[in-house]
Amino acid sequence: MTGEVLLSAKGLDAGYNGQAIVSGVDLDLRAGEMIGVFGANGAGKTTTVLTLAGSQRAVAGELTLLGAAHPGSLYKAARSGLALLTDDRSIFAPLSVRDNLRLGRGGVEAALQIFPELREHVDRRAGLLSGGQQQMLSVGRILAARPRVILADELSLGLAPLIVKRLLAALRAAADDGAAVLIVEQHVPVALAMVDTAVVLARGTVALSAPAAELRDDPHAISDLYLASA
Repeated sequence: MTGEVLLSAKGLDAGYNGQAIVSGVDLDLRAGEMIGVFGANGAGKTTTVLTLAGSQRAVAGELTLLGAAHPGSLYKAARSGLALLTDDRSIFAPLSVRDNLRLGRGGVEAALQIFPELREHVDRRAGLLSGGQQQMLSVGRILAARPRVILADELSLGLAPLIVKRLLAALRAAADDGAAVLIVEQHVPVALAMVDTAVVLARGTVALSAPAAELRDDPHAISDLYLASA
């Protein structure tokens, strides 16, 4: 069940050097909710996520985080309880899994409860893990700290479908536990099974925003928008 709005965008224009490549985005991300953002390459998905996180300055519009004006800085947003997950597997390769987890705010055991698959590898160098295991390590370290807002930008890029499902299930569990979660994902059917709301970006604008349940039996509704924006 969804609750209060934790992250909100009103009339958001996002881009670079003052030039918007995404315009007019309206979005409310609520506690307990998981939103999926979809779109073709170049649709502006990553730009939108980075702007919501505070890593990229908004060109125009209004952003709020936890009921107050967005600090406009990823560092400050993170201090407020926002977490940004990316596809680059943010690990410390020379360190062990255990030491990587110690660097997180949530601790080792909390992370291993989220991804027990890592337990047998806790004393192994993180750089020797598979790509999927490395992403579990990165995601688990962050989720263990129980952030209030989670933005995930294609964290499953290049991973096997079973790993994708595992990662998205962990994010779904975080939402069910009260976090507000937004994911950008190319695995549309898998993501639709997890999210509450689907948003499609096409040609720099929101082309569709609908309950995911309405789209699960009609996958062409999203793929047609992909083709239209290409």
